[in-house]
Amino acid sequence: MRFRPLAALSAAAVAALLLAGCASGQGTAQPTGTAAADLCAAQAAPGAASDSVTVDGEVGKPSKATFKTPLEPKNLQVTVLDEGKGESVKPGQFVSYAMSAYNAKSGDELATVGYKEGEFLPSQLSASTVLGQVFGCGKVGKRVVATFPATDTAQAEVYVLDLLGTVPTAAWGTPQDAPADFPKVALEKNGAPKITIPKGEDPPTATKIATLKKGDGYTVKKGDYALIQYTGVRWSNGKTFDSTWEKGGGTPIAYPTTQYVPGFQKALEGQTVGSQVLVVIPPAEGYGEGKINEADLKGETIVFVVDILGAQSATAGSPAE
Repeated sequence: MRFRPLAALSAAAVAALLLAGCASGQGTAQPTGTAAADLCAAQAAPGAASDSVTVDGEVGKPSKATFKTPLEPKNLQVTVLDEGKGESVKPGQFVSYAMSAYNAKSGDELATVGYKEGEFLPSQLSASTVLGQVFGCGKVGKRVVATFPATDTAQAEVYVLDLLGTVPTAAWGTPQDAPADFPKVALEKNGAPKITIPKGEDPPTATKIATLKKGDGYTVKKGDYALIQYTGVRWSNGKTFDSTWEKGGGTPIAYPTTQYVPGFQKALEGQTVGSQVLVVIPPAEGYGEGKINEADLKGETIVFVVDILGAQSATAGSPAE
């Protein structure tokens, strides 16, 4: 999975955090006893470097860190400042988080991101990722200081990270009624949609969009990354041709809106996080005109149900001013 790295932050740390949860081919980890224990044990230990950082500010709001410079951590160190009072996170869950980053040599602030909607995508926790090594199996509301050592390609850095919440893998918005002439949608217990095409009806000649659940989160804009689940079926026979629900145990994916076919792009942009969208896309805004066949989607009107679980603005990650 491709993510745009945040400007001014090191590939060794923040890019690793962004990539931690949504890597291509990564399935959903199961919260078994062993997996949960592994996540708890994954959290890096505190050390002299992380313990030396003083942080002012409330959890859930931007903070100010101070420390004696230059700070030269030899390994990843994590000091817990607040254990949090919310639910304990589990392996495989998606979480929202925020952080402030500092140059360990100079003490200068590099960026503060994640405290406003649309600045960070949710990420998936596991013991093998940097995010899991920072938060472990902590509770929502947890705040830590993490110090990252210098590498051949990155400077040493200091982070103050807040674990803001867990994120469902299915849309959670308020249910809405779709127009009568749209395909029908029924949801499985896990949120996976089953789409039924109207019998005997000709497909529309223009893209049609209906909101099935209305979220109250950030509004997705052109070029933003959107974390989504989806199922797509053919209008001609109702057969599923692609579905995140059938891959890796139902693991969401994230791409910029501009990397999808025009009709799918229209279904994302202008929608709010937490929403579920039903879209019917004719060939002109799908995969082009042609003879319908089983080998490709040319000439086919396609129908998607899309759950929008998170978004990151295309301009997120600008250096702090």
